Amino acid sequence: MLVSVLVFVFASLVTLGAAVAVVTNKNILHSAFYLILAFVGVAAIYVMLEAPFIAMVQVLVYIGAIAILIVFAIMLTRRLMSKDMDQKNAQWIPSALGSLTLFVVLGWIVYTAGWPAQEGAMPAEPISQLGQDLLTTYLVPFEIASVLLLAALVGAILIGRERETRSAE
Repeated sequence: MLVSVLVFVFASLVTLGAAVAVVTNKNILHSAFYLILAFVGVAAIYVMLEAPFIAMVQVLVYIGAIAILIVFAIMLTRRLMSKDMDQKNAQWIPSALGSLTLFVVLGWIVYTAGWPAQEGAMPAEPISQLGQDLLTTYLVPFEIASVLLLAALVGAILIGRERETRSAE
């Protein structure tokens, strides 16, 4: 048990450190790489919580798709690559106070809430149960999400194709 606690604490510290580095780093490409590290830490936490399917989804969707898309977008916009971003803003003190207040309030809510114990046993095969739920109970939201993702994919293809035709003319 001690090893699992140490691994969990390490993964949590890596995730937290990377998240802080994302918002404090002046180089936007380095921030994107720290974002990938934060996603890896979250996937490790999912593994520690015995949710390997969610961990793999985290790796495939967030690291494999979203973070790499962000890195490609940064690298394709050469202006952002050549300079460090200025992060000075006159409103950082009120923002920090608001964030700290929100953190304290949410922490107090979580601490004082009476969390009832879950009744019923965990299914023997949680992934097959997830598949059953997605295709029975949550079929409509699942289909709506798939149509939205398809529309986003078609839109991205059309935007990319439109830029190619403009540059050819």
